[in-house]
Amino acid sequence: MQFIREEITKTVSVLNALLADAALVETVERAASACADAIRRGNKVLFAGNGGSAADAQHLAAELVGKLAYDRPALPSLSLTTDTSVLTAVGNDYGFEDVFVRQIGGLGVAGDVFIGISTSGRSKNLVKALTLARSKGIVTIGMTGATGGDMLALCDHCLRVPSLETQKIQEGHIVLGHILCGIVERTIFPREA
Repeated sequence: MQFIREEITKTVSVLNALLADAALVETVERAASACADAIRRGNKVLFAGNGGSAADAQHLAAELVGKLAYDRPALPSLSLTTDTSVLTAVGNDYGFEDVFVRQIGGLGVAGDVFIGISTSGRSKNLVKALTLARSKGIVTIGMTGATGGDMLALCDHCLRVPSLETQKIQEGHIVLGHILCGIVERTIFPREA
C-alpha cells in the first residue's frame, strides 16, 4: 500500500511540475501548431520511439488517424515502429541504428513533422532520424526526459518531462501526447457546440 501511494505521489509531482512550467506549456502549443499547420498543407505527422516509447508512438499516431475526443475525419499520421518487415530488414541489412532514418528517407518529405520519443533523449536511431529529418525540411519534435539528451539540439520543439525516472517520463509523455493530439484535433476539426 505504501509503495502504491509513493508512486502515485511521484506521478502527481511530475504532473504538477508540467503544469507549473510555462515554457513547456508554450512549447506544447507551438509543437501542436506545427502539426496542425503541416496537416493543413497536406503533410503528415510521423512518430517513432523504442520499447515503451514505440508503444507511445503507435498510440499517438492512432489518436490522430482514429479519434481522440470525438468523431471527425482521419488525420494523416504514421508510426514508424509498426512495420515488422521494414524494421527487421533494415535492422538486419543496415543495423538497428538505421531503422528510423531509412523510413524518414523513404517516407518523409519537406513540411512533414517527425516526433521522436525517448526518455533519455539519447537513442541513436532517433538521433540519426532527427538529423536527416532536419536536412529534409521536416519539422522535428522531441519528447524526452528533463535534460533532452542528444535530441535537444536536433529538435525544433522539445517537450522535456521534468524527471529522470523512466516510468515517470513515460507517464508525462502520454499526458503531453494526448494534449498535443487534442489541440491538433480541435484546430483542424473544431467541435461544434
